[in-house]
Amino acid sequence: MDHDAYPDAFIRGILNTVKTIAMVGVSPKDNRPSYFAFKYLLERGYRMIPVNPGQAGKELLGQKVYARLADVPEPIDMIDVFRASPFAAGVVDEALAMTLKPAVIWMQLGVRDDGAAAKAEAAGLKVVMNRCPKIEYGRLSSEIGWMGVNSRTLSSKKAPLLGKGVQRMSLNRSSSAGGSTAAADHAAERAAHNNDAGTKS
Repeated sequence: MDHDAYPDAFIRGILNTVKTIAMVGVSPKDNRPSYFAFKYLLERGYRMIPVNPGQAGKELLGQKVYARLADVPEPIDMIDVFRASPFAAGVVDEALAMTLKPAVIWMQLGVRDDGAAAKAEAAGLKVVMNRCPKIEYGRLSSEIGWMGVNSRTLSSKKAPLLGKGVQRMSLNRSSSAGGSTAAADHAAERAAHNNDAGTKS
């Protein structure tokens, strides 16, 4: 795997398939990036497990906090490493020592350890480094574009809500092969329609 350029299908396949994510190094402070990422993924339907030895036994957004991965009493699909790069190898070693190993090791933005990644991949795990699952989910679900971020379109029109509150888009969770999402298909159709209208005028 080229860890400098992940195919969208690879990232989407992971986010479509995993259900339980343990976030190592999550902070209880609501102004920290790890807290935002944890809350975002929790709201998207993932089973989120906070791992932070300094907060063990407490709760974070209704989820019990564990001191270490070995203390988590249920299978984990993905480990999200929210610690500095020098600590990544230790987290990978802890993951590989688990009876039921996770399928994915995901190192957050700015976190990279090629040696630890190679070790995990040799054990059959998928590895993502220097990426944020929150950002990738938003990008691949077209949620970022829907909110007006990087859409290359300026508009004063308010996006329609399908229900009350904040609009939530999601990946097509039934696709584990990394296929396109319904939101992405809709965006492509809209772009094609706009292009056709532009050529006719």
